[in-house]
Amino acid sequence: MTQIRQNATVDGMKIAAPMVKPGAARMRELTPAQRRAVVLAQQQVMKARAAKKAKDEAAEMRRRMWRDEESGTQSVAHAEAKPTEHQEDTLSLRGAIGLVLRDLRSRDHKTLREVSEKAGVSLGYLSEVERGQKEASSELLSSIAEALGVSTAQLLRMVADRLDMAA
Repeated sequence: MTQIRQNATVDGMKIAAPMVKPGAARMRELTPAQRRAVVLAQQQVMKARAAKKAKDEAAEMRRRMWRDEESGTQSVAHAEAKPTEHQEDTLSLRGAIGLVLRDLRSRDHKTLREVSEKAGVSLGYLSEVERGQKEASSELLSSIAEALGVSTAQLLRMVADRLDMAA
């Protein structure tokens, strides 16, 4: 804050006026309750700014992570195109559904939490479905597909294609 200094003369001698902070006069006019309210509001503004900064930093980290992951997956795309013998033997319908769901979610740069909230499914259960540990009902698959922005028919076609690639 800037401080203002005014000089006054009394009988030819200069007398310096006390340092005054802008806005200080307005604070003196407030009641103690009003001062507390002003201070509380200022603290809330500072907390909101800090939260926004943290949110922006987290979003930037996610963008960087996705960018790094995409550049890394492009070089490994040929290795993933042909599954290994072990994957061919163990790929089940449940596993294919999980792989397709994870691919769709990662392409859209969505977190498990975002998809689970939008689909109305618990985060842990969605994670287990993606890993092929749990079988999802048709209603559940439909709500997850909708949360990922595809129809149930499109999701099932992708699963069928994944199973064809493994066969």
